[in-house]
Amino acid sequence: MRIAIIGSGGREHAICQKIYESNKVKKIFCIPGNGGTNSIAKNIEIDLNNFEEIKDFLITERVDLTIIGPEEPLVKGIVDYLNQNKLYVFGPDKFCSNLEGSKIFTKKICEKHNIPTANFKIFENEAQSLEYLQNKSYPLVVKADGLAAGKGVYICENYLDAKKGVKEIFGGKFGNAKEILIEDFLYGEEMSFFILYDNVSFKIFNTAQDHKRVFEGDKGKNTGGMGAYSPSRLNTKFLENKIVKKIIKPTLDYLKNENGKYIGFLYAGLMIKDDEPYLIEYNVRMGDPECQTILPLLKNDFVEVLKNCMNGTLNKLELEWEDKKSICIVLASKGYPQNFNKNIFIENLENFKHSNNRFIFHAGTKLVDKKFYSTGGRVLNFVSIGSNLKSARDETLNLIKKLNWRYGHYRRDIAFKVIKN
Repeated sequence: MRIAIIGSGGREHAICQKIYESNKVKKIFCIPGNGGTNSIAKNIEIDLNNFEEIKDFLITERVDLTIIGPEEPLVKGIVDYLNQNKLYVFGPDKFCSNLEGSKIFTKKICEKHNIPTANFKIFENEAQSLEYLQNKSYPLVVKADGLAAGKGVYICENYLDAKKGVKEIFGGKFGNAKEILIEDFLYGEEMSFFILYDNVSFKIFNTAQDHKRVFEGDKGKNTGGMGAYSPSRLNTKFLENKIVKKIIKPTLDYLKNENGKYIGFLYAGLMIKDDEPYLIEYNVRMGDPECQTILPLLKNDFVEVLKNCMNGTLNKLELEWEDKKSICIVLASKGYPQNFNKNIFIENLENFKHSNNRFIFHAGTKLVDKKFYSTGGRVLNFVSIGSNLKSARDETLNLIKKLNWRYGHYRRDIAFKVIKN
């Protein structure tokens, strides 16, 4: 098979690596890819918003399957566009992608189908929002409706925090905001829950716990994710059944009734309290950095899994997982998620290689004259697999220390709710 992966982050490098391990693949393209994918795929520099140029390339190169990594092209309808041109694409259509593209779209589904979630209100202007907030108890959550790269959520401890969030959202920080979501704060512990769906049946695709805050102890600003571990310590068969019955199945039934076409990953961000699941939000693709912890645990040939998903035969497949723990620690540029420098040389990175239990996925790098340079806020993802999370984390931290990139920042406490020391 000839396979293309759309995207340039650590998630796409992890997908690329898993596909590279299959003997069913002849050629891998990464559009646009990064410094890490360059060694196992052919990087193609095309703007992700240029659907026509992507389509022309896929047809010219006789690509059998295209996997969409990030959310933005999904929400903009890349799957519909490529499908119209008779190309096979792994990812949901534009309608289904509203699950991530509009938090309000998802909340209305929850309301209509009794899916457990935080109580919420929707507002169309700043004045109404601020009036409502004056009489609320805190903490509460203010959210931008559209895509915001994981940063459009304000957890507000008081009215002044909430006022700032409302003004920034309606002021255009995340694009032209027509509506805003204000919801009650949910107490509990977060869990990332993944399924693989072929538009007919689905398979649970493991769990993880992300760490969004930039500093240790879950302090500081929200980020795209500073690390994750898998599987989540919270998941049990009892809880899993509740999640499927109360959250996943009603959502898929709704999409089906509306004639949506969903082939791909669905990621439910959940809050768990007293063994009860509540939906925080949906993402219509694999999580980042959760993908980097989950895929290395998969024992199946990933290409075979993808083929079954595309053919609508997931129900004939049994997913098999390593009985181990996986942890990912993100090495970010100093200053992330606010101001940080780019194009900084990363010395000795070329000497770090994958092994059976250790991976370094590139998230924001480029390769110039055989030297690696940083290109983004999240630069590298260090992943280790072990019999327990402490040994996996120790191994991961040792890898980061060996690299000794003085322009980087990372959290040493990923999985701190599990590892007590």
